[in-house]
Amino acid sequence: MRKKLERKLASEPLNFESFFSEKALQMKASEIRELLKLVETSDIISLAGGLPAPETFPVELIRKITEDVLTNHADKALQYGTTKGFTPLRLALARWMEKRYGIPMSKVEIMMVAGSQQALDLIGRVFINPGDVVVVEAPTYLAALQAFSYYDPEFVSVPMDHDGMRIDVLGEKLEELERKGKRVKLLYTVSTFQNPMGVTMSLERRKKLIELAREYEFIIVEDNPYSELRYSGEPIPPIKHFDDEGRVIYLGTFSKILAPGLRLGWISAHPHFIRKMEIAKQSIDLCTNTLGQAIAWKYVEDGHLDKHIPEIIEFYKPRRDAMLKALEEFMPEGVEWTRPDGGMFVWVTLPGGIDSKLMLEKAVSKGVAYVPGEAFFAHREVKNTLRLNFTYVPEEKIREGIKRLAEVIEEEIRSRA
Repeated sequence: MRKKLERKLASEPLNFESFFSEKALQMKASEIRELLKLVETSDIISLAGGLPAPETFPVELIRKITEDVLTNHADKALQYGTTKGFTPLRLALARWMEKRYGIPMSKVEIMMVAGSQQALDLIGRVFINPGDVVVVEAPTYLAALQAFSYYDPEFVSVPMDHDGMRIDVLGEKLEELERKGKRVKLLYTVSTFQNPMGVTMSLERRKKLIELAREYEFIIVEDNPYSELRYSGEPIPPIKHFDDEGRVIYLGTFSKILAPGLRLGWISAHPHFIRKMEIAKQSIDLCTNTLGQAIAWKYVEDGHLDKHIPEIIEFYKPRRDAMLKALEEFMPEGVEWTRPDGGMFVWVTLPGGIDSKLMLEKAVSKGVAYVPGEAFFAHREVKNTLRLNFTYVPEEKIREGIKRLAEVIEEEIRSRA
């Protein structure tokens, strides 16, 4: 028997695929992550990734805070922590959210996670059964689609405009689903400076969304990583601010207001929801990076967060303005784009018939990269859109990148004509 096995091993390569689970076989790599691999080491002007600018990282402050933490709190910062998170940080965040957003500490609990991406996976684990209806924006955050897809939901997409999700269309879809005997389990939204479009859901629509959630009995997942990056216009309270039942699960992150390398995010939700997600997290990683949490605690507790946010805004605003100005200057007729008041992204819509995914190779050959819009749609039905990031590269490169991209688009338009 052993000789037979040895002969088989010698003559046949190992069938690696046969060992994977059915779920693993269905997994697909993030198109954005794969694209970043291609452009990160070249001289291509990348307007693709959603990367914060390293210049905004408060390096010296982090160094000082880390020294303080290791001098005075090493016994806790270097030890295992509770699954729910470092208690001083959780309390500091709860106080900050109450002051900043009017979300009462008495109505929520906070759990720390390894970036809000882990929160999305936990939500999938805890709430989504195969076939459950999950409503998403069209377009929506690509990594949320990836996280939820693992749990086999039925995605229902609702179109967007410059005021965010079309709540009127959502109401129609909810009625239609109810007639079919289907219940929506949850709705996912990036409510402020949405990824990928950069638009913000209006105040009126936020209130109406809460009403619909109550009427049709679903929960809302409000992902809010960009709201502090406001360069113009007036702030709008999070949807969670209007939640008096506990049906909104709010996701926050330090990735855009401190540093993404810490991999720290948080979930703010009703204690009943937090408890179940805490149990789910226990089997994943026991606890989130405790040293990083201790650093973030001092960052929030000592008032550095409120001081640092205006500095980030001052740094990014000229880059946002540079991109919008370059788009106005260089883009050919028939191209449209969003004009965000904040965040990190501009969404571009090309004339019908142009496939931005097919066009990408030409753009890269011209020395500029973007993310094709198709990947941001649950059903991948829209081909003529793309996402641009303005936070990572300086103004002069943004201008040059848009100029190169406009030339590629103009060639595409001419070839179609």
